[in-house]
Amino acid sequence: MLTEKENLLRVYHGEIPEWIPVSRMGPSEPGKYPATMMMGPPLLSPQMEKGGGRDIWGVNYVPTESTGNALIPDNSEFILPLDNLKNWRDVLKAPDLNGVDWEKLVKERIESSGIDRKQTALALTMHFGYFQLLMSFMGFEDGLLALYEEPELVHELLEFLSEFYMSVADNVLDLYNPEILSIADDTAAWGASFVSDEMYREFFAPHHDKYVKRGLDRGCTISMHNCGKCESLVDLWVEMGFTEWNPAQTCNDLKAIKAKYGNKLVISGGWDGRGRLMEPDVTDEEIRQSVRDTIDAYAPGGGFCWGGGFLGALNDPEPMRKTKVVIDEATRYGRDFYKR
Repeated sequence: MLTEKENLLRVYHGEIPEWIPVSRMGPSEPGKYPATMMMGPPLLSPQMEKGGGRDIWGVNYVPTESTGNALIPDNSEFILPLDNLKNWRDVLKAPDLNGVDWEKLVKERIESSGIDRKQTALALTMHFGYFQLLMSFMGFEDGLLALYEEPELVHELLEFLSEFYMSVADNVLDLYNPEILSIADDTAAWGASFVSDEMYREFFAPHHDKYVKRGLDRGCTISMHNCGKCESLVDLWVEMGFTEWNPAQTCNDLKAIKAKYGNKLVISGGWDGRGRLMEPDVTDEEIRQSVRDTIDAYAPGGGFCWGGGFLGALNDPEPMRKTKVVIDEATRYGRDFYKR
């Protein structure tokens, strides 16, 4: 019998899996193995491990109650306002990584994670995106203005970040030996992109491409996480070498994308807890039907993984309960989907 990992890799390789892989959006049940586990390099995200606080650049992250304490930059103290952008080199100081024993740190991180590499694919990510890093330094108003008013300074700043993160990648990639290289950059909102396609191509795509090439050279599957309405970038991503897109939200024309790329671009998601699903009187059967409808729409022919669930405040039990319904139905309905 295939492992969860082997079944997932079938999808990524353009083959029909035995069942639809399911991302459980949280810890796996005891005795069960997730198809993937995400990891980042040691030392680079101290705020994530502490539940808040400053990152390596000095940005202060705070938890947000309505999203289960997900972290966002503190919008009361951006470290690089537009009127000080010219002095970015004085503000952004890369940590000194000389003498770091990467082999020891990576080994400790893998061992502490409990991952079974025979059962679970490792997805390596470096950070949450160059666009998002820029916005975390400057805030959205100043960050977007900088792209128009100070493009040369922004290019210099992004090149500095890219060189730093790629130097880390070169130290840890072969130590992790990941099956998946994950790139994230939420450049869009629900209704539209924050930046034009041309601006994305000019400022951000070249730095994503550096990481993509490193992964392709090692035979990795390349994954893009980009929320919101970013469908106009899909052609570019495929051209660059991406083979998986998540969460592929329903504000995009997913049917057209599926029709164009079939199983050559894996849609991991395609479902959102919105509209009727957010009403307090929504029934479990309505939730289950939404899961079946999504699988029926995007799973035929392969190229689909389930990814989706409800988010909410930690003291609200309903999002967790409804997510269990979602995952149960995705697992149950998806298990025999390709045998029907």
